[in-house]
Amino acid sequence: MTKTPDTKLYWLLAFIITIAAAYYQRKTGPTYAKEINITLDDKRYDIKLPRSHGGDETCPVELEIADKNVRGELFYRKYPTKDNWQVILLNRKGELLTGDLPHQPPAGKLEYFLKLSTRNEELNLFENDPMIIRFKGSVPASILVPHIIIMFAAMLLSNFSGIIAFMKHSKQRLYGRITLALLFLGGLILGPMVQFHAFGDYWTGIPFGWDLTDNKLLVAFIFWVIAVAGNRKREKPFLTILAAVILLLIYSIPHSMFGSELDHETGEVITGMVQLFLF
Repeated sequence: MTKTPDTKLYWLLAFIITIAAAYYQRKTGPTYAKEINITLDDKRYDIKLPRSHGGDETCPVELEIADKNVRGELFYRKYPTKDNWQVILLNRKGELLTGDLPHQPPAGKLEYFLKLSTRNEELNLFENDPMIIRFKGSVPASILVPHIIIMFAAMLLSNFSGIIAFMKHSKQRLYGRITLALLFLGGLILGPMVQFHAFGDYWTGIPFGWDLTDNKLLVAFIFWVIAVAGNRKREKPFLTILAAVILLLIYSIPHSMFGSELDHETGEVITGMVQLFLF
């Protein structure tokens, strides 16, 4: 292979791809806060509605609406059920309208919507298509922060390895091995630890379940094992390129889609695509 003397451009390209994939995942994932803008009495407000909450406390729903003439109600019920809607009056705290969703066990979900009103108009937010929020246990920062950093580094190294393999750079095998090591540490060691603290199980992918987050990690890891093993005796850059593309595609799948979900009747946590057949 031909060694390329300067890889700064490749690092920059890999970084841009990684940031773009992370941004796309954040904007499309079902656990990130829903950002919307509303208009009341010709005034525009930007608000965020939570779709995930960790810890043992209630989940605050806080609307940045400074107009003290705006009042609100928060409706909620367990998801997926046909329970009667419970209602909470939103309280005024300075420039915020606030209400607390009751705490749920790990993987428990609530659906909720809001009604806002002034002297002149009433606005229903998501009454016909309620927001869904999933609760989880508290994950220690000593586990969560290294997990996030290492998985980001794995994605960056994977993209870089794929780029230099395409450019026939001589070190694609070295960076491929580093990528595999990071995936193993961040995904298969720290990942299950995060899962256990959040939902009470270390692994809910194959062969124990169908959790999409676990299974997509497993697929990516297998492709990188094949790439590293295939490059041991002689260079096969196409394997590195394939593994990098697979990981990029997998990272583009919204995080926590088809994740763990508590069955409120049985107390059983159901994972992955099993939900599609049950509900």
